[in-house]
Amino acid sequence: MDIEAELRDLAARRDIQQAVMDYMRGQDRLLPDVQRRAFHDDAFVDAGLFSGGPDAYVAFAQTFLSACKASQHLVGQMDIRVEGDTATGEVYFLAWHRIVEDGEDKDLIVAGRYVDEYENRAGAWKIARRREIVDWARTDAPADDFLRGQPSLHRGGRGTADFGVSRDWPLPPRT
Repeated sequence: MDIEAELRDLAARRDIQQAVMDYMRGQDRLLPDVQRRAFHDDAFVDAGLFSGGPDAYVAFAQTFLSACKASQHLVGQMDIRVEGDTATGEVYFLAWHRIVEDGEDKDLIVAGRYVDEYENRAGAWKIARRREIVDWARTDAPADDFLRGQPSLHRGGRGTADFGVSRDWPLPPRT
C-alpha cells in the first residue's frame, strides 16, 4: 500500500466535498460568493434551465432562490473517483423550496444528481463541469402546523439573518 497516494486521495476527496458543501450552503443562505468559490473560473454548468459559466450560473441560481421564501438543499451519497489531478463525481441531492404560486405558499421538492468533473489547479480542487439531473420533483401544499405550534424553535434565515452565518451567540447571564 502506498500511504502517500492514499493520503493524496483522501485530501482530494475532502477538498472536493468542501466545494460541494460550499455550493449548497451558498445557495441556501443566499451567499453568492460562497456558492461561486465551488467553481473554477472557466467551469461549465448545465442545469437544464441554464447552461454557461459559473458567474452567470450563480447569478441565475441566486435570483431563482431569492424569489423563494426559503430553501434547503441536502447532499446524499457522493461517488467520487480521483485520478491524479482530475476526478469525477455523482452527488445525489434533495432540495426543498418554499415558493408562491397564484398567491399560495407551496413546497417544491426536487431530487436528483450532480454529475461533476473536478480539477485540482494550483492546489485547489473545484468543479470544472457540472450537469444537474432531475430524477423527480413534486409541488405540494405546505404542512407547517408543527412549526406554527412551536414558536420557540430557532428557524433558519437567509444571509446574516441565519444563525449559521451570524453566529450571534447571546451573552451568558451574569451570576
